[in-house]
Amino acid sequence: MKRDMDLARQILLEIEGVPHGNDVIFQPEIENHSGDEVSYHIMLLVQAGYIEGEEAPDGWHASTLTWQGHEFLDAARDESRWNKAKKIVMEKGGAITFEMLKQLLLELMKSAVLGKSA
Repeated sequence: MKRDMDLARQILLEIEGVPHGNDVIFQPEIENHSGDEVSYHIMLLVQAGYIEGEEAPDGWHASTLTWQGHEFLDAARDESRWNKAKKIVMEKGGAITFEMLKQLLLELMKSAVLGKSA
């Protein structure tokens, strides 16, 4: 299965929007994506340290964002910035790591805050 950055971002947004307690664990339903796709991306996000979660008999489930997940989401939340970053990535060859994408988003965010065009 291929990694889908848009799906990973959507999962992070879904997790952020759920009130959490110590026993909340779930698998969000994401339109146009199967449970297997969502489960796989939850596993990747857990491995990357962006969310807390665990494997269950029916796949991976998420519980909460980590500090790193919040940091990424703060940079990726703005739809315009997200689309600009994806456009830059596609112009440069189309493949990028999650950490590089985060750095690009942070640079775009920094440029916006400082009033510079990126």
